[in-house]
Amino acid sequence: MATDFAAITANYTGAFDGSLPFGRRPALIVIDMVEAYLQPGSPLYAGIETAVESAARLAAAARRAGAPVIFTNVEYAPGGADGGVFFRKVPALKVFEKGSPLGAFPANLSPEGGDLVVTKRYASAFFATHLAATLTSLGVDTLMITGVSTSGCVRATALDACQNGFLPFVVRDACGDRHPGPHEANLFDLQAKYAEVISEDAAMAHLAAAECAAPSPNPHP
Repeated sequence: MATDFAAITANYTGAFDGSLPFGRRPALIVIDMVEAYLQPGSPLYAGIETAVESAARLAAAARRAGAPVIFTNVEYAPGGADGGVFFRKVPALKVFEKGSPLGAFPANLSPEGGDLVVTKRYASAFFATHLAATLTSLGVDTLMITGVSTSGCVRATALDACQNGFLPFVVRDACGDRHPGPHEANLFDLQAKYAEVISEDAAMAHLAAAECAAPSPNPHP
């Protein structure tokens, strides 16, 4: 049965209809857009080609604007001993064991000079990584979020961005999931409770207007 988002919206109105302002200094994060989600033979294949193209356009625009561009990937030791319960729960994560070609970035959306790469082992790009400290050191107050999957790592990262004090802006066109149901449901819930969900066009406009250059560090006395 199709989800009646109009009825849900009416139910949420008055309790979950707030909004967040876009900040002054954004960064763009591209979550786990690697070959595992793009190769039809992969157990994680999600058909996210259109979302990858959107993320690639946003990455190019962010670089032009001087905003930090951050990629995440996933990598485990052989056998997944460093993947804990998550690796045990999701057997398909074995495609991210070190050396797997499915962990590589696609040619049309790969880190370039000056971009940062954060390697993670769990859903959120913040959990057990240096992401929060890096964003803080760069003077970032807003995180523009793209990637896969909407119901998993995108959602977890948006929630942790909110909980770490960064304004989360999820770019709808540049996120993907293996089924439209979880994709749309999670975008709806993120917008209601934790983030702003915006279009690629809106993200481009924000990048063009933002003060992207990182503040100069104060010299030591």
